[in-house]
Amino acid sequence: MSHHDHSHDTEAEQDVVEAITPHMPIVLPVVGGVLMLLLAFIAVYMA
Repeated sequence: MSHHDHSHDTEAEQDVVEAITPHMPIVLPVVGGVLMLLLAFIAVYMA
C-alpha cells in the first residue's frame, strides 16, 4: 500500500531539463549579467 512509483517523477524532471536545455545560450548570459549587477550593487551599497 505504501509503495510509491517514482518513475513518473524522474520522467517529469527529465522533461523539465530537456525543455530548458535549448534556451541555455540565452538564459546563462542573462542570469550571469543579473548576478553581476546584483553583486556590484551590493558592493557599492556596502562601501
